Amino acid sequence: MTTYGLLVFDGAEELDFAGPWEVFTASSMLRGDADTALLLAEAPGPVRCAKGLRVLPDRTLDDHPPLDVVLVPGGRGTRPLIASGDAVKAWLAKASAAASWTTGVCTGAGLLHAAGPARGRRVATHWSYEDELDARGDVTVVRDARYVVDGDLVTSQGVSAGIDMALWLVGRLHGRDHSRAVRRYIQYEPAPPYTSDEF
Repeated sequence: MTTYGLLVFDGAEELDFAGPWEVFTASSMLRGDADTALLLAEAPGPVRCAKGLRVLPDRTLDDHPPLDVVLVPGGRGTRPLIASGDAVKAWLAKASAAASWTTGVCTGAGLLHAAGPARGRRVATHWSYEDELDARGDVTVVRDARYVVDGDLVTSQGVSAGIDMALWLVGRLHGRDHSRAVRRYIQYEPAPPYTSDEF
């Protein structure tokens, strides 16, 4: 059984956690509901995300089961947490040390850097945040990969890249064939329109 803890906070980018959530819960379903995915927040009330979606966390940071995987989304809400979110940063340092895997999507890499787990590591982040994170020092920003694995830390570029990262992780946890089955179930076969000037 794998227990996933997905951090949510005001200003979190919705798809940063909802995309991996879909992967993790589809993975669990295909394994006979073997796993648990929890939304975790500093307080029990509703969280308003970056585009206005409101979500209700399942548990709080001081009341949850042991976590195998910790996921940190990005979004504009990471900025105040990086600057003054001491309780969240302390929780991240502790939860990351106890978990088997720590993951970040988009600017979540910046919060993981501020909390400690990403210091001295190779990370991916949203293209618009790469220079800012690089300037913080004690981190190597990889600019040409959808996701980057550095030991027990996995980070991805922005928004939709978190789905790729999550599919890699369930493949690492439960096998490549299982990850392929999850991808087929969620019909993740990107074919974006308007990628060329041809119609």
